[in-house]
Amino acid sequence: MGLFDKIKAKVSSVFEAVGFDKLVTGLEKTRTALVNKLKKVLGAGRKIDAQLLDELEEILITSDIGVATSAKIIGNVKEIVKRERYENAEQIYDLIKQEILSIFEKAQKDWEPLDYALTGKGAPYSMLIVGVNGVGKTTTIGKLSNNFRNHGKKVIIGAADTFRAAANEQLEIWAQRAGVDIVTQHQGADPAAVAYDTMNAALARNADVVIIDTAGRLHNKANLMTELEKISRVMKKNKADAPNEVLLVLDATTGQNALQQAREFTKVAPLTGLILTKLDGTAKGGIVIAITDELNLPVRFIGVGEKIDDLQLFDAVAYVEALFEQEEETENQ
Repeated sequence: MGLFDKIKAKVSSVFEAVGFDKLVTGLEKTRTALVNKLKKVLGAGRKIDAQLLDELEEILITSDIGVATSAKIIGNVKEIVKRERYENAEQIYDLIKQEILSIFEKAQKDWEPLDYALTGKGAPYSMLIVGVNGVGKTTTIGKLSNNFRNHGKKVIIGAADTFRAAANEQLEIWAQRAGVDIVTQHQGADPAAVAYDTMNAALARNADVVIIDTAGRLHNKANLMTELEKISRVMKKNKADAPNEVLLVLDATTGQNALQQAREFTKVAPLTGLILTKLDGTAKGGIVIAITDELNLPVRFIGVGEKIDDLQLFDAVAYVEALFEQEEETENQ
């Protein structure tokens, strides 16, 4: 039994909880872009040499894992190969998996874990959701609300993206689908006032979770920073540790653009984690690895489908196993 087989055996309940089959299906395009190429290069009988390692690094880069992260992974693999005196190219396959997993585990180690049960968290647990328009922010909030409610949590949404036309209406539709409360004001209202009212309502109604939508005007960073600071300040008037999370929503289909957005948002918001949407529609799912490595932020949730229950808690082992699942199926045939 290999390393990852042992890990899977230990966390079988986690795999069941996150919907491993959905994850495998959702990562199909990324897996095809990455794993099939690795499999071809690491064929039986190939010797480990500089040319092989260069080819592997190129595959990682073209899978949107990024130049810096790809170089780090291959550099670490090279050191292990030299130290352990590996000779067979097929042995490198598991090393790459281990290096990718270690990137996620390092980021997760530095942050408090998060689950739908909100284990160890005080109520109301508040989340500020940030991200540019078009990344699936509204949809993500609806799905998050649905998942928390399905775990017995009372959720209230604050519609603080008051400048975008129809933003309130879209969020109200998702709140209805999820069966949760929502606080809104008229278009153009002060976003901080919406956040304040939402926290008040949460305390009055004994809500477990507060999810605040925000505007995504990254092109005007000074105004956005001021707005987010004001929202956070008024939330603290209701609960000193609010907001508990500042989560950045990114569209995985945009690849390196998502990484650039993440860099910019770290300059204007105290991010505590990432949400990657639309992983099921892209071959660029490797960007999850690049962003985690560069920013050392935990991925909290991932979207692997369009249905309301297709937003999953991110599990590093499950993600890596699903990403490399095709190879293991081939080996077992």
